[in-house]
Amino acid sequence: MLTHISISDYTIVSSLEMEFSNAMTVITGETGAGKSIMLDALGLCLGDRADPKAVRHGCERAQVVASFDTSAIPQAETWLRERDLHTGDECLLRRVVTAEGRSRAYINGSATTVQDCAELGALLIDIHSQHAHQSLLRKPVQRELLDAFAGHQALARQVEQTASDWLRSGRELELLTGTRDEHTARAQLLAYQVEELDELNLQTGELAALEQEQKLLENAEGILASAHQALELCEAQQSGTHQALQLLDGDVHVAATVAGARDLLDSAAIQLSEARGEIQHYIDTVEIDPQRLDQVQRRLENIYDVARKHRVLPEQIGPLHQRLQEELQGLADGGQRIEQLQQDMDKLAQAYRDDAAKLANKRRTAARKLVKQASEVLASLAMEQCQLEIALPARESANPHPHGSEDIEFLISTNPGAPTQALGKIASGGELSRISLAIQVVTASTSTVPSMIFDEVDVGIGGAVAEVVGKLLRTLAEQTQVLCVTHLPQVAAQGQHHIQVSKTSDKKSVETRLSLLQEEEKVLEIARMLGGVKITEQTLAHAREMLEA
Repeated sequence: MLTHISISDYTIVSSLEMEFSNAMTVITGETGAGKSIMLDALGLCLGDRADPKAVRHGCERAQVVASFDTSAIPQAETWLRERDLHTGDECLLRRVVTAEGRSRAYINGSATTVQDCAELGALLIDIHSQHAHQSLLRKPVQRELLDAFAGHQALARQVEQTASDWLRSGRELELLTGTRDEHTARAQLLAYQVEELDELNLQTGELAALEQEQKLLENAEGILASAHQALELCEAQQSGTHQALQLLDGDVHVAATVAGARDLLDSAAIQLSEARGEIQHYIDTVEIDPQRLDQVQRRLENIYDVARKHRVLPEQIGPLHQRLQEELQGLADGGQRIEQLQQDMDKLAQAYRDDAAKLANKRRTAARKLVKQASEVLASLAMEQCQLEIALPARESANPHPHGSEDIEFLISTNPGAPTQALGKIASGGELSRISLAIQVVTASTSTVPSMIFDEVDVGIGGAVAEVVGKLLRTLAEQTQVLCVTHLPQVAAQGQHHIQVSKTSDKKSVETRLSLLQEEEKVLEIARMLGGVKITEQTLAHAREMLEA
């Protein structure tokens, strides 16, 4: 439940702290005092859009911190643990908005996204605004209310997911089948090109080896002539080196420089001998082979012709071959993909029919229960002649639909014997607000969210009906924490805790304050709400009587 809120420099609030208890808390105040400011600030922590204009004039930033006790909210505890944000039974949501328009959000001190705040906030608190009766006119809201009341949201999400998968597969299948002719023509061309490259069968490194061999065969005679000449020169040099060594040999040559010269001549003789061996080996590998030269040239010409045909360099033939093979295989896989998609769609359609049928049955059962309970509440709100109906007509198309196989619409008849019609066509503003309140109270009683906020949902009602509304909210508070912003004394009198919103101003600024009222202060506030220029003893007595009742 919500345990504490701290607001700084937000709209006309410089600093505000408020503790909250369980049960029913009412929030009242003069018109324009800012009763909804606290709820707007709380909405920031719960992921609402940040408006830099909400920063108090002259301040750099606004900050709102909301504290929740999550010990009795296992869904929220699980959500926090999954994201490594769980720090105990207390959960802190903080939102900072700067005057420049920047916004930051935090959960238990860790920076997070606004989307995460909204997702967690949906598990912590449920806000019913004074405009809820307007949203009730929309079919999507009606469907969500019914599904939430029935508690089969998981099945509804499964139906939505299955239908979405079916539709996505259908779009892919349509795309593939729509371009089948183009794919066939492309596949035929690719098959011809790949076959040609398969026949060429160019091996890795073959082109470079052939070009080197061609150069060697074309110049074989000149290569052999120069190699033999080099061999003869090495032999002559080796002979001269041996003669020089013989001349320097003997006891007469004792100088150190002569010993160094002999070492160098020995090394030169060894290197000349090794060079002769290498040259001879080279001569042995070179052949004058016109037939082999012709084979090499024909192979190279074939390679060059194929490269020109495909408009690539000869060395790019290998990568081209692989790329064309992959594209051809991809087109072949496309045909298999079409068959797989058709099978998948058949399976998805069957799964959808099974789940959608279960969902439809659950919705019909829940609709009857919701109508019965809401009708009982409407009777207590002086609308016993009102006939509420939840229509569940089958959709015209049998194809999977994300929201199930039936449409959902709340219908109403406010006069006996009159046919039921859509809410917006029949109900007046006051009637619609009571119908909305009845549905909200009934659906809220089945909610797993531990805190409920009702922001002036009692607009358009008064008198004895207002007293019934207050009792309904107090009964609801036996199951969950209820915060109610109200302008009706009959509703305010039902609160176990009472917060008064007041506004003070001077020539420089305006300030909103919240005060937790004690018993006698409650009497004064209820008396003020009862009306009149002057609060009389009779008004005070009436206020005390309402509180005691």
